[in-house]
Amino acid sequence: MSFAADLLPKCWILTGPTACGKTAVSMRLAERLQAEIVALDSMTVYRGMDIGTAKPSANEKSRVPHHLIDILDPHEEFSLAEYLAAAEIACRSIIARGNTPLFVGGAGLYLRGLLRGVFEGPPANWEIRQRLECLAQSEGAVALHDRLQQVDPISAKRLHPNDQRRIIRALEVFEILGQPLSTLQQQGLRPLHERPPHVYWISPPRDWLYRRIDERVEQMFAKGLIAEVRHLISQPHTLSHTARQGLGYKEVIDCLDLKSPTEITMGTESRTNGSHPSVDRLKETIKIRTHQFAKRQTTWFRNLDECHPIDIVGTEDPDHIADLIFRHAAGVIP
Repeated sequence: MSFAADLLPKCWILTGPTACGKTAVSMRLAERLQAEIVALDSMTVYRGMDIGTAKPSANEKSRVPHHLIDILDPHEEFSLAEYLAAAEIACRSIIARGNTPLFVGGAGLYLRGLLRGVFEGPPANWEIRQRLECLAQSEGAVALHDRLQQVDPISAKRLHPNDQRRIIRALEVFEILGQPLSTLQQQGLRPLHERPPHVYWISPPRDWLYRRIDERVEQMFAKGLIAEVRHLISQPHTLSHTARQGLGYKEVIDCLDLKSPTEITMGTESRTNGSHPSVDRLKETIKIRTHQFAKRQTTWFRNLDECHPIDIVGTEDPDHIADLIFRHAAGVIP
């Protein structure tokens, strides 16, 4: 499946690793482009998953129309193909109003699907996935990655050993179809001349980005991330596999499931945000895994030729970064 070729040249795309400041920059771009924002994110689609996904604020949504945010309940699954179909509908309505679609987000898989089309692989085989997940638990993530290296070295090179979800999907496809996922993904790719010219990713210094990530994790806990997760898992419907894997949510769910003597409770969350050992360990785990995720995102963007890097040092304000993007679009910056 491919996103409609006639729409792509009319779209702008702003991406970058988590916590790099995309939202603030996107507001400046949207106001200057007369654009409406389409979320390029696999988690902001879920209602009730607000704190851990850093959704745009009510003020930001009132300034610029946003699409594909809060469209699903957390127990529902949402495939890449479904995302592309929903994005196409949103973009057609935006263009019909005389506005510009501006995709904003850091989901590398969604971005690649938008730019190049998507290989419609076999549906999920939960028996295979569960078996591979058990293997990862018993032998470690590296063993799973080593197995992928044997059958699909191209995918193995692209995927970090900790990216368990995508490694399992690649192994699942190989087991079902007998062909490497990397080979199948090259079939029916969108021609280069149909890919959009305005695709930009914010490229910050790693140390600066990691500090921003750490600050965001602290803010998430201060705003009540644990209480939000407790509310989600208390609902009648079980969280979807995708929703449970959300960065920050997965770690809190795992911690709550342990039922340890230092179990975190809603009643003590505010008191323990900065000092309780179990909360401190949980924060540190989320910070480290988010650093790793940001590194993987950067690899995604660098490997997509359509993505133009906008290098920053971390002192620029959103208006300055927006100016850099427009200068790049005008050909002032090569």
